[in-house]
Amino acid sequence: MKTNNSKWFRRAAIVAACFLPLCGQPVFAERIKDLASLQGVRNNQLIGYGVIVGLDNTGDQTTQTPFTTQAMANMLAQMGVNLAPEQATKLQLKNVAAVMVTAVLPPFAKPGQPIDVNVSSIGNAKSLRGGTLLMSQLKGADGQVYAIAQGEVLVGGAGGSSGGSKVTVNHLSAGRIPAGATVERSVPTPVGQGGFVYYELAGSDFGTAQNMVDAINKSMGPGTAQAVDGRRVAVRAPDDMDARVAFLGRIENLDVRAMDGIAKVIVNPRTGSVVMNQKVTIQSCAVAHGNLSVVVDAGQPALGQGADIQVKQDNGSLVSLKAGVNLSDVVKALNSLGANPMDLLAILQAMKAAGALRAVLEVI
Repeated sequence: MKTNNSKWFRRAAIVAACFLPLCGQPVFAERIKDLASLQGVRNNQLIGYGVIVGLDNTGDQTTQTPFTTQAMANMLAQMGVNLAPEQATKLQLKNVAAVMVTAVLPPFAKPGQPIDVNVSSIGNAKSLRGGTLLMSQLKGADGQVYAIAQGEVLVGGAGGSSGGSKVTVNHLSAGRIPAGATVERSVPTPVGQGGFVYYELAGSDFGTAQNMVDAINKSMGPGTAQAVDGRRVAVRAPDDMDARVAFLGRIENLDVRAMDGIAKVIVNPRTGSVVMNQKVTIQSCAVAHGNLSVVVDAGQPALGQGADIQVKQDNGSLVSLKAGVNLSDVVKALNSLGANPMDLLAILQAMKAAGALRAVLEVI
């Protein structure tokens, strides 16, 4: 009897050990506010033309930027200082720079609210450090003025020159003015249409949309939400605005399990960056490109055999890797041999064309 009990306890311990990793795996979930946004609730871009003054002889060379002198002449005329046309063309404004002023008008912004602005030189100014942006109108796509900008420009860079030598750290021809604009006109932002509001997922995914519907209906009651397509979810909301705001506040904090995305490889040939997700895999293939050759043997995973990846050059150097069948091993092997970004891009494109790359290849 004692022997039978000890065997039973050993079997129970083995079963518990097998199920323990499964029980310990976390279930990753994201909030609805991180996955989707309300339809119609969005930012609006603003743009304007401005003049920065107070520079330390680092402004535009007016002989090459006539729009700077024209802007200053118009501004002085509005203040009662009238210059003859021949005088305006002779202005030497080394302390003045023409800039484009941009800002983002957030949703629900009201008149009097401050917003940040960015300024960027459109002339040949050497630096905007220490300058002050004069009053500039910021317009929307409809041509209406939505904000007025003015203030001291903050530039993150630094630089100096002496004896023909020049040293520059970061960028001197662009800056930022925190809270440098005041909203003058609001943009109507309706929250929903009739008795419904619509959430738009950041990416089209039918599984995530259905999980979002299930989470809302489970928390707010059956029939509250329904999926319109793979990107939009319609939610029945209260008619009273106070109740609707509280209702949407509860919904956007609900947890939803996002489905895994598609396998994708992002390549930037200008910087040599290659980014891939964990779903990317490759099949057995052999690629020859210039003086590089790549051989990938997928092996037999069912028998416990891993992949055999070999990359070699004409000079005889060889790199052999024993790993799973994934693209990261091929990229590491190519990088170890000094393959440039164009070589890597060409090899990935060849793998994709041959059907060996099981992923979407996107070049940015």
